[in-house]
This record gives sequence, C-alpha cells and structure tokens, in this order.
Amino acid sequence: MRRPDAYETRARELALAAGLDPDSRLARPGEAAGGRGMPAWCQFRQAARDEHLAAQAAALELPEQEAAYRDAPLTVFGQHNEATLAQMRTCMGVGNAVAGVICADGHLGYAQPVGGVIAYERQISISGVGFDIACGNMAVRLDTPFAAIVARAGDILADVRRTISFGVGRANAERAEHEVFDDADSWRAADMEAYRQKAAAQLGTVGGGNHYVDLLRDEDGFVWIGVHFGSRGLGHTAATRTLNAAGGKDGMNVPPAVVDEDSELGRRYIAAMELAGRYAYAGREWVVERVRRIIGGAVTETVHNHHNYAWRETHDGRDLWVVRKGATPAWPGQRGFVGGSMGDDAVIVEGIDSPSARASLYSTVHGAGRLVGRQEAKRMFTQAEMDAWLKERGVLLAGGDLDESPMAYRRLPEVLAQHAGTIRVLHTLRPFAVAMAGAGEFDPFKD
Repeated sequence: MRRPDAYETRARELALAAGLDPDSRLARPGEAAGGRGMPAWCQFRQAARDEHLAAQAAALELPEQEAAYRDAPLTVFGQHNEATLAQMRTCMGVGNAVAGVICADGHLGYAQPVGGVIAYERQISISGVGFDIACGNMAVRLDTPFAAIVARAGDILADVRRTISFGVGRANAERAEHEVFDDADSWRAADMEAYRQKAAAQLGTVGGGNHYVDLLRDEDGFVWIGVHFGSRGLGHTAATRTLNAAGGKDGMNVPPAVVDEDSELGRRYIAAMELAGRYAYAGREWVVERVRRIIGGAVTETVHNHHNYAWRETHDGRDLWVVRKGATPAWPGQRGFVGGSMGDDAVIVEGIDSPSARASLYSTVHGAGRLVGRQEAKRMFTQAEMDAWLKERGVLLAGGDLDESPMAYRRLPEVLAQHAGTIRVLHTLRPFAVAMAGAGEFDPFKD
C-alpha cells in the first residue's frame, strides 16, 4: 500500500488546473523516450510544497523592526518560487538589515535561503551563516595534462576514495596536523576548547550531501582538483550552541537568530566563526594536497573561497556585516570556483565592478542551485537515468546518491547568465571523475 503524501491533494488540484488528468503518465525530467514516466500529479508536488511553505512564511509573527531598517532593498537575480522569496522577506524583516540579495542559484534553506545575502549594521545572523560554517570551494590547477593521466583516471578515483574520508567518521590513513590547533587563545575565545581534539580527528574529512572532490580538465587540457566542504563538526557544534543561546529555532520557516556584534554572545560567535573559517581552509587545503600527490604534478593556480560566512565589509560608505549563505564573494578582481552538478561543467569566475555588481553586494552563485529537494529527487529520478547522464558526459563517479543527481539541479550556464555584468568566466572546467559520500555514508554535519 502506498504511503499517504501530505501534498498529493493540492498537487492533484494543480494538475487539474493545468488541464491534466492527475493519474495520466508523464515523462519525468531528463527521462529518455519510452521510460516508465510518473503520474501527472507528481510533477506538481514540488509546487504544492512551495505553496504550503510560502503560506507558512507569510503567517510568521516577527519582532518589531526599527524603522530605519524596514523596507531595505532586495535585489533578486533569476527566477525563484514564492516560498524562497517569502523566506528571504522574513529574513529582511528581522534586525538591522540594510540590503539583501538572492543569487540566481537560490532555493529554500534553514531559516535563510541558500544563495541569500544580507548586509547588517552592527549585527550578524547565526541562521544566515548556517550550521555548516565556512563551507566553501577550493580549486587548483596542475601542470599535469589530462592526456597524461586519462588512462588511469579510474585508478586515481579509487585512490581518492581510499585516501579521503567521506560521510561521517574517519577513514583517512594519515592524521591531519595543522597550526590552527596550536592557537589556544582562539579556541578559548570561541569557547570551543572542549572540541579541539574532535576537530583534529575530523580535519580533512569531506562529509556527505553535496560535498565532493572533483577532478576536472580546462579548455587548455590541464587537470584541476576541486573540493567543496566546510568546518565539519566544529562549525556545526558552534552554530548549534550559539543558536540555542540566542533563543533561535531550527527549521525552514523560522525567524533568523540575529545577535549584536558587541554583545558577549556576539563576540563569542564571531570568534567561533573565524576559528571555523581557518579550520575549513586548512581542511580543504589538506584534501587538495593529498589528491595532488595521488595525481602528481605541481600547482600552478589556486582559487579558494568560503560561501557560508560573514565578512565585515564597506558598502556605500557604511561598515556592515555581509552574511552570505551559499553565495560566493565576488569583489572586482576576486576569483571564485563555482561547481555545477556532478555531471556538469564548473567555472572559475572573477568579479567585476558595475552598478549591478554593487547591488549584488559583490556576491555571486556558489553552484548551479537545486530545482527540487533531496527527497523529491529520490522520488522523481532513477539510478539508471543518473548513470546514463554521467556516461554520456564521460564522468566517473565514486559514491553519490540520487539526491545529488544532475537532473535535480539547474544548468550552470543559465544561472551564470542571470549574473551577467557582475562576473566574468575565466575558465570552464569539465569533470572527468567525482568522489562523494555514498548512499550509506551518513553525515550529521552537512547543512
């Protein structure tokens, strides 16, 4: 017997409104001709869910906001469902929000949309930075031609999976060491001394969800290594602890927890965020170096950014905290690594100066952006479809699950086109091997 679906009734109504028999069969997105298809109402399930979440957001009771910060400008790149827009409006209605941005890869997140950027005066949003503090991307170019390693790409990918730990727990053969663990003052200021040994054990683990190690080649035929992950349990613990202390709530449609920068809690959180940022940089550098040793060759170019973080920046002469959640900083001349999905090209971008770039708070996308949620992706797509997608593009995959299927994501070129005039593409990188956590590798620290 099929389990009841909370959104089926409304999805059926939407199918009827579109002139479709809810029980007729339609091809699923990305499905080849002759596939088994799906009931028509299932294609409206996501819209029914978004409609429900948007109504939830509209019904939230928010604390009174100072008049100076009401109706702050919100710049929107690309097209977004009403649930994402409503969630962003909720965020803009709390605290000293000066300006906001939704990047073209934006979608619902915990309390603040992924792809959402908010500038605050004298405040910082714990919810905005999120649980995966300092999640980010790093990419390095090697002097190794792809042609020189293509024959052993499968062996390289297997070595990466053996050397680097995915999911939760630690399987790395080599213990990671770093000077960040010797900075006792920073651990005390962050009130995270008790976590130092756990953090040392977790350094260099990649985690699950959409975190990955990518092997790519550029337009000149050289190999790149790309990684995406954050501060693991250190950041998750710091965020959870501070969120609870601030009286914040965990969930989609909840008011963001905003703290004053000069409060005791605010100072401790900023110290913890900065520590997690250093830790995340160290972890990504450690992983990239181990993968470089497997491939061979020397690094000729490096690009490294957080995209879940808060930076103190000056905009229009005002000193602000800019909170980016799933958004890449893109100041003029600043480079960023932006991944697509496991089966799509990635890019190296550079920020440029323009009125639209200033309106973006010098921010851009951090990826292609999800079209459907994780559980919806597992309902809509099959392993055979995902395998065919990757085979067509010549991508080897170790790990991964249907929730990360390329069909669950937007196409990166279309997303980047929405940010025209704010960034330029320096390199286009085509993946040839991807390592991710598998379906059975649980990770409690992913955001």
